[in-house]
Amino acid sequence: MERVGVGIVGVGFMGWIHYLAYRHCRTAELVAFCSRDPKKRAGDWRGIQGNFGPPGEQIDVAGLSAYEDLDRLLADPKVELVDICLPPHLHGDAVARALAAGKHVLCEKPLALTSAEAAALDAAADGRLMVAQILPFFYEYRFLAEAVADGRFGKLLGGHFKRVIGPPDWVPDFYDPTKVGGPLVDLHVHDAHLIRMLMGMPTAADSVCRLRDGVPKYVSSVFRFDDPELVVGAVSGVIDQGARGFTQGFDVQFEQANVQFEAAAFGDGSGAGIPLVVAHQDGRIERPTEDPAVAGDPFIAELDAAAESVRTGQVHPALQAAVAVDAIKICEMQVPS
Repeated sequence: MERVGVGIVGVGFMGWIHYLAYRHCRTAELVAFCSRDPKKRAGDWRGIQGNFGPPGEQIDVAGLSAYEDLDRLLADPKVELVDICLPPHLHGDAVARALAAGKHVLCEKPLALTSAEAAALDAAADGRLMVAQILPFFYEYRFLAEAVADGRFGKLLGGHFKRVIGPPDWVPDFYDPTKVGGPLVDLHVHDAHLIRMLMGMPTAADSVCRLRDGVPKYVSSVFRFDDPELVVGAVSGVIDQGARGFTQGFDVQFEQANVQFEAAAFGDGSGAGIPLVVAHQDGRIERPTEDPAVAGDPFIAELDAAAESVRTGQVHPALQAAVAVDAIKICEMQVPS
């Protein structure tokens, strides 16, 4: 089976994480990358770091086309899918140029810093634009999405979502609304996307928050829906203690069960959490675990799903640009007036 040729645009933290995943993909094949840095074009990806995964390394660029200019990458006939891993404020221009060149596009979240720009990109995409939101490819979140889809626990009644980090020192301009956008657009957008996928589009949000230079830093929200029985909330943002690390999780209620998960990583390398657990109405406790025979890296699954979407012309539900646009709208909805 011939694989879909991919070109990465932007060799930073997410470009590095995607590079690692492409080495194991079945449907996607990395054939090119684009960087303005001559050291990175020569394979020196050392110094790249983020809030998870290994630090960057020296890589073997043999067999990869390394371009300094985006237009040259877009002119490469081997590149069918353009994987955009640039800083958020550069997404829009790169997406538009790749679409104009006739390529399929996978853009790292957020698609844009405003829903208006994101919607314009989607409108011009003709079904060729996908957004990498990643959460639905993690086992615990995939289990939750499948439970909502097949109704195994009865009607969905609501839930609470959490995504909190320590100081994001690895992200320059994190609080700049014109560069990264702050915790709502850069961090909470993951849970906003999941809420939109599982529960539909909220009609309003009631939020309280702490601000930094006028940008929401730590936000707690309750959402309103057309269905008055849906009770949904979320907390997301930054806590300034360096040892705080990262926490994500959910507590979701159905008619016949409660599904809960939480994972935390701390600055000393330790962790804590609640493994995925289903508390049934009849008193049974179920602790689902991923089948080792099919378990895999969620980034590999996401990138293969994007390549398969190119192959079939049917975009994977978790990658649909319209849902990613709505996720940004939800974030904007949460900014207190």
